[in-house]
Amino acid sequence: MLLLGALLLLLALPSHGQYTTQGPPLPKGACTGWMAGVPGHPGHNGTPGRDGRDGTRGEKGEKGDPGLVGPKGDTGETGITGIEGPRGFPGVPGRKGEPGESAYVFRSAFSVGLETRVTVPNVPIRFTKIFYNQQNHYDGTTGKFLCNIPGLYYFSYHITVYLKDVKVSLYKNDKALLFTHDQFQDRNVDQASGSVLLYLDKGDQVWLQVYEGENHNGVYADNVHDSTFTGFLLYHNIE
Repeated sequence: MLLLGALLLLLALPSHGQYTTQGPPLPKGACTGWMAGVPGHPGHNGTPGRDGRDGTRGEKGEKGDPGLVGPKGDTGETGITGIEGPRGFPGVPGRKGEPGESAYVFRSAFSVGLETRVTVPNVPIRFTKIFYNQQNHYDGTTGKFLCNIPGLYYFSYHITVYLKDVKVSLYKNDKALLFTHDQFQDRNVDQASGSVLLYLDKGDQVWLQVYEGENHNGVYADNVHDSTFTGFLLYHNIE
């Protein structure tokens, strides 16, 4: 069988004359009448080559769309207070204000004395010696103070006592509110006094009066001894 295969192979090869006239010349040093072998298996892959050089930088691309808004960050710590700046220029003066209401001071006061020792019991004592009565709220003809400004008043009196005992009352609108009694000492000049705070309404009247008859009418006055009656407004009623 081997001999038959070799004979068939020789018959298939071209003759020496045909090769020289039709095919290319044989390589130098090659034997004439050589016979090609069976193709071998493919070889193994070679080692990868080195990286090539960087390419030329391309053109700048178009601007992309804005990204989505991120979540709000945490509040930062308070910074250090800065240095105080320079003082600014004065501002423009404001408009003049509207005139206010005039302040009114309420006044009511009197201070009077006795000019004569002649007094009548059980009627108002007429003090006709005027020390102060600018508002004329005290009437010397009646001996009464008339309230023109409602409010709180202070009243006081100082009586010189001579020859008889004294009983004096301070009246408000025909009602005795304050009583003063002094007993006369023989051959001696004595004094009696009293004071009180009263709230008065407009139209109220206040006066001094001897009570219990002539035997207690020792109210006295001369050129060196005085009997006085005084009153004035402390504050008015704002209602």
